[in-house]
Amino acid sequence: MIKILKHLGKSWVWVPVIFALLVVQAVCDLALPQYTSDIVDVGIQQGGVENAVLEEISPESMEKLLLFDKSSMLSEYYPAGKLTYVRSDEIEIVEPYITYPAAVVYALDHMDSSMLPEEVQLPEGMTVTDMLLAMPEEQRTPMIEEINKQFEGYSEIMLSQMAVEFAREELVAQGADMNAIQMKYIFGKGLEMTGLALAIMLVTIVVGFLAARIAALFGMTVREKVFRRVVSFSNAEMDKFSTASLITRSTNDIQQVQMVIVMILRMVLYAPILGFGGIIKVVNTGTGLGWIIFVAVAAILVLVSILMSVAMPKFKSMQKLVDRLNLVTREILTGLPVIRAFSREKHEEERFDAASKNLMKTQLFTNRVMSVMSPFMTMIMNGISVLIVWFGAKGIDSGDMQVGDMMAFLTYTMQIVMSFLMLTMISIMLPRAAVSANRINEVLDTESSVLDKENAANAGITKGKVVFDNVSFHYDGSDENVLHNISFTANPGETTAIIGSTGSGKSTLINLIPRFFDTTEGTVTVDGVNVRDLSMHYLRENIGIVPQKGVLFSGTVNSNLSFGCENATQEQLTEAAEIAQATEFIEAKPEKYESPISQGGTNVSGGQKQRLSIARAVAKKPKIYIFDDSFSALDYKTDAALRKDLSEKVADSTVIIVAQRISTILHAERIIVLDEGKIAGIGTHKELLKNCEVYKQIASSQLSEEELNNTGKESE
Repeated sequence: MIKILKHLGKSWVWVPVIFALLVVQAVCDLALPQYTSDIVDVGIQQGGVENAVLEEISPESMEKLLLFDKSSMLSEYYPAGKLTYVRSDEIEIVEPYITYPAAVVYALDHMDSSMLPEEVQLPEGMTVTDMLLAMPEEQRTPMIEEINKQFEGYSEIMLSQMAVEFAREELVAQGADMNAIQMKYIFGKGLEMTGLALAIMLVTIVVGFLAARIAALFGMTVREKVFRRVVSFSNAEMDKFSTASLITRSTNDIQQVQMVIVMILRMVLYAPILGFGGIIKVVNTGTGLGWIIFVAVAAILVLVSILMSVAMPKFKSMQKLVDRLNLVTREILTGLPVIRAFSREKHEEERFDAASKNLMKTQLFTNRVMSVMSPFMTMIMNGISVLIVWFGAKGIDSGDMQVGDMMAFLTYTMQIVMSFLMLTMISIMLPRAAVSANRINEVLDTESSVLDKENAANAGITKGKVVFDNVSFHYDGSDENVLHNISFTANPGETTAIIGSTGSGKSTLINLIPRFFDTTEGTVTVDGVNVRDLSMHYLRENIGIVPQKGVLFSGTVNSNLSFGCENATQEQLTEAAEIAQATEFIEAKPEKYESPISQGGTNVSGGQKQRLSIARAVAKKPKIYIFDDSFSALDYKTDAALRKDLSEKVADSTVIIVAQRISTILHAERIIVLDEGKIAGIGTHKELLKNCEVYKQIASSQLSEEELNNTGKESE
């Protein structure tokens, strides 16, 4: 998987940008729970009063506070008329020191007289603090020390809340509008939360855009590289992978990796940031419930490990099943006429259904296994929520935690759990993407067995003389040669024909000339130059090939005729069509040479397809013509007329014809008879009738005795 990511190229520069944006998003996400906590604790419970530090304090209240001022920090308040106040820039300094005296004063001011010892009698309308102020110093000091001892067991949260209540009463006494203070605080926090939410939205959009763009560029780059590599493959590599598999690798496999790249950039990078930040926030809350997070993470890891061990093997086999479905679909669609002709629709439906069901069963299995995760994850998360609320409620009851703190802790815990869940989700998709990445790498790492030499020549072909010198060949993986010691010469201005029974090696033989395969032994030369010393582009530019199966491309008649020679004039194309005997049916079409040709040439007949393929090769005007059984779909009259025009118009070129019909090669200057990959005879038609038993058997199977005698005389 890592290997294929090198194809990201220059897109790597955007990864740090995405990471930085995700850090910003995580900071905003992690800040929101604290705002919720503040709104609940401060905005609602404390009426918008954040702490006990007031800008102004009445002399009476200050006198009470000074009774319990252990740090002498309250001296920061200094007289100013009827009230005293503290400078705002010192609030953070004073807050820790004013909290305790304010909490004690509030508690004593609201203490019921029934809670006092029996020996202490509190006069009507007087609070405990009033009583302490009225006492002599020698009586007051021990009582204050006793009070301080009683408050030592109070938590900081309880002291802070009582101090805030003191501040609220002080504000009311000063005539402050408490509703306005509360609404101002809540709306302020709400606006800040809205700003954070907008920032998260903006970052999410930008990160999503960048991740999608990087993945799309990756997909485009890899598809281009795969396509270029496939186009460079020789027939051996095409046979190794199969067309169906290469299509799947170029489309579905790349799409799988592309999707995972988006998830990596969007989720895998974000999950650790969010999880780590959430853990820091949880630690800072000081709730003592951190053990719940470890329970949640452990439960998730156990669940995912079990599911992955069950689903992983199926993920690995899924792409092969997609290959199989692709293969069957291509075969059925391509061979539809044959299937209908033999009434095999039912059989092919069953074959397609079997391939489709195998893929469906695997997908259903993996989907069902993964769907089990959802209810279990819900159960884990709800269980964690119950634990937090249960133990959090106990903390609130004991005064060690506030409601808002519990809510924030719950949110942080869910964020941490979600971050682990993100990682587990990507771990589910990674196996399939890894399989796809390996399949793509297999194509990209496969070098063609037929390559240009480092200093391959782009010159040397002047006439087109082809010489086979003791050539032998066998396919990869086979120990037995398909061709054995083939030697012959095909001269310019002559027609060299190759004939033989099915499987004798005729097509393999001519495929060695344009280097669709390379010889195992011996050499093939063109004008005395070894074809391996020529660049394949230059070599094939000088060869016009008409394959056994005529292949046309979607477009027009003209676009197909000019396929091998883009700069051909209309006159050249028309002349090529005339030589190929194609003008009759072309001119009969309403749009003539601009008539549309569908994909694969399905809107023309087999004979018309062959004639257009021949015209395409003729329009190229190469030095060497190779016709691989290209006249089989033509009637005898068209065949004869085509060969007559061909011999007249391309008289200076080397013509090599592979044929099954004796009539097609009857007048060839040289006929090569192949039998099981060996040359059984070379000569003219008349010579082979006398000297080659294999040729004679082929001729006897196609011609009557009278025709044999007549053709023998004609060839003289």
